[in-house]
Amino acid sequence: MKNKFITVKEAVAMVKDGDFVMVGGFLGHGTPDKIIAALADSDIKDLTVAANDTGFPEGAEKHGHRGVSELVARHKIKTLLVSHIGTNPETGKKMSEGTLDVQLIPQGTLAERIRAGGFGLGGVLTPTGIGTDVAEGKQIIQVDGKDYLLETALKGDVCLIKGSVVDKLGNVYYKGTTKNFCPLMAAACKTVIVEAEKIVEPGEIPPEDVMTPFILVDYIVEGGNK
Repeated sequence: MKNKFITVKEAVAMVKDGDFVMVGGFLGHGTPDKIIAALADSDIKDLTVAANDTGFPEGAEKHGHRGVSELVARHKIKTLLVSHIGTNPETGKKMSEGTLDVQLIPQGTLAERIRAGGFGLGGVLTPTGIGTDVAEGKQIIQVDGKDYLLETALKGDVCLIKGSVVDKLGNVYYKGTTKNFCPLMAAACKTVIVEAEKIVEPGEIPPEDVMTPFILVDYIVEGGNK
């Protein structure tokens, strides 16, 4: 059995300048906080990051989770693919200043583009965005007399997610809404690193509760404490 356990420092070393990194989480829930904090402290730069949102800025501790906000604040991101930025004024400020390329993507479209990447599809057809700025520069395909946007698949270099319970093989269970984008992103990236809240032995997670199978997980960070 391959030992998939690595330290936070080793996890950060998997990310290179200019990489396309997918980060799980919904307003920080399901985001691997320890790995993101270490990544923000590193010298890595010019990342393309796909995430649902940019979490909450420093000083918003009442929310409990900051998501990828530290990466925004530390200028680690060059291009951001995200569904909304309203909870983090710093993101909007950098977008307005032109120091951060923010690509706003409808949430469902973002999820489907990532899913397409993980399932080997070239893209998806969706009516969402027709007649709006979202459609600018994109191919429109008509099916049964209705217009659809062709939204291309997204594939990442590194996926950073958080698992509620992870067994030593790498099978992952997500509690409640921490699941969000995590399973989709784990299928769409070359290297998948999961930060585990709790580690158990193989077989302790019922098969029907496995939400990301071990075959997709390359590395495990135990609690993010090492």
